[in-house]
This record gives sequence, structure tokens and C-alpha cells, in this order.
Amino acid sequence: MIALSLQSPAQKSQFGVPNLQKYDNQLFHFGFLIGYNQFDFSIRSDADLSAYDSLMVINTAAMSGFNLGIVTNLRLGKFFDLRFIPGLSFGDRVVNYTILYPDASRLVTKKNIESVYLDLPLMVKFKSSRMHNVRAYVLAGAQYSLDLISAAKKQNNNPNEIMLKLYPNDVQAQVGLGLDFYCRYFKFTTEFKMSFGLINLLVKEDNMFAQSVQSLKSKMMQISFIFE
Repeated sequence: MIALSLQSPAQKSQFGVPNLQKYDNQLFHFGFLIGYNQFDFSIRSDADLSAYDSLMVINTAAMSGFNLGIVTNLRLGKFFDLRFIPGLSFGDRVVNYTILYPDASRLVTKKNIESVYLDLPLMVKFKSSRMHNVRAYVLAGAQYSLDLISAAKKQNNNPNEIMLKLYPNDVQAQVGLGLDFYCRYFKFTTEFKMSFGLINLLVKEDNMFAQSVQSLKSKMMQISFIFE
């Protein structure tokens, strides 16, 4: 009976002793990120497409890609962190143009845009109280992205193919949420994040595909796995 009364609250807990108890007291900590993404566009086309011959509908399709990043985390307080995660995003986007011919047949012309972005996001992370080895959080911030393979200034060597070109520089607003899991030797995080472009990326050229679209802004969904 005496021995039992001397047990600490942590020893009495059915969950055992929490992992990495001093982890969140560090001013800085670092890690890496791997993630799955879906690139897409927020598109605004001309209200009246009748001026473009038989063009009926313009829409976009999300495509899958992946992300890699390096995590730098600065502790701002008990519940706030500042996070900088420079990285690379790989993915494609597709703009579909549906054309109706006089015989009532339809043809969907696809314009595929491949991108490799250098991303420089700065995020503020608001954390909940720690629940043993788990902590929930939300985050918000902004990101500058540079498309390393932008076709904006490239010359089209194939006169039979019309390219849809985007400017290389982009700025996005970002929001997300996630869960931190404190493992024995490291912290593992799963995170869901959305990015919404603030800049019209479309390069206006003298062809039906570019002229019929008023704006193309980036949109991306990302699921990340982070090791810190």
C-alpha cells in the first residue's frame, strides 16, 4: 500500500509517460516534409464564348503531384510557432476546351501545363494544448512560388500546337490544419493545406485559347507528412 501511494501521476496514467516532454520548449527545431498534392486552377472565362467560333465550355481538371520541403520552426510562445518550409512542388494542370462542330459532334482540346515550383511559404501555427502524445493545430500564411520551367518566354517551335503560357511568379494565401504525434525519438505530423493564388498567371496571346480566358489563378490541395 505504501509503495502504491508513492507512484507519480505519470506512472499511474494508463497511457504511460509522455514522449519528448521538453520538445516544445526549444526555440528552433528542424525537419523535412514529403507530400501529395493536387494542382488546379481557379478559372474565369469570358461570359460570352460565341465570339470564339464553336467554343462552348472551358473548365479545368486537377492533376496529382508531390512536394518536398525542409522545415524550420521558431517558437513564438506556448501556443504559437512561426514556420518557414522552403521546398519544391511538382505537378501538372489541365485546361479543357469543349468545341461543338456543325455536325453536333464535340471535341475536347486539352492544354496541359507542367510546373515545378520553388515554394517559399511563411506560416503562423496556432497549437492546442498537448493531449498526452498528440496536439492539434491550425495554420495560416502566405507563399511566394517561382515556376522553374515556366513557358512564359519560350518560343513555340511547333506551329501546329498552341501553348497556354503562365507567368512564373505567383503569390498564394494558405490555410491548413494538422495533428502532431510525439513519438519516442521524433515528432510526426500529418497536415492538410489549401493554397489559393492571388495573381492572374495567364499570359495573354493572340489565340483563341488565351483570349477566351479572363484569368487563371493557382489552386492547390496538399497532404503532407512531416518529420521533425
